[in-house]
Amino acid sequence: MSIVQEFKEFAVKGNVMDLAVGVIIGGAFSSIVNSIVKDLIMPVIGVITGGLDFSNMFVRLGHIPASYKGNPESYKDLQTAGVAVFGYGSFITAVINFVILAFIIFLMVKFINKLRQPQAAAPAEPPPTPEDVLLLREIRDSLQNSPR
Repeated sequence: MSIVQEFKEFAVKGNVMDLAVGVIIGGAFSSIVNSIVKDLIMPVIGVITGGLDFSNMFVRLGHIPASYKGNPESYKDLQTAGVAVFGYGSFITAVINFVILAFIIFLMVKFINKLRQPQAAAPAEPPPTPEDVLLLREIRDSLQNSPR
């Protein structure tokens, strides 16, 4: 079988197409979650923590060049100027994004799995007792009732 034929069989399988759709939707959904974290959650956390801004939390590792005209307390300005900075605030934001995205996807999968389950019908009647078991019961009962 040629490589082209094998690839065609692989690409047309249902699971591969489902995965492709999931990746595309996940990419689009990621931008929504990023906006939720950046525009809704982080400002609330900032208010609760007294104005703490995670995006501007960093440790400067390199020296600021003499020609630098920006704010020495701005993470983005220092990055733009090429100063080495350890931006742990951006990492915290990315972790929050991931946790929210993972939780939402968990809820979606749970909901879809619930939809896929067949609705619980009335409990099924137990199957009839096999003939040989009935005969053995009759023999047992007759032996118990017979005089000794």
